Amino acid sequence: MASRWKPGEIVPESTTYVAYDKNGRNGGSLRLEKGDRFPATQHSGSYYEKQ
Repeated sequence: MASRWKPGEIVPESTTYVAYDKNGRNGGSLRLEKGDRFPATQHSGSYYEKQ
């Protein structure tokens, strides 16, 4: 299983991450920099994974 991060957690590595809702539907990707925080999402239960 891939590592998952929740909105508000610290970004561990500068790379592209994909947001998913609680049902696993892709909500788009974005480039984040190490040390930033994962942004809020529109749906509860959402998470991020490395692309």
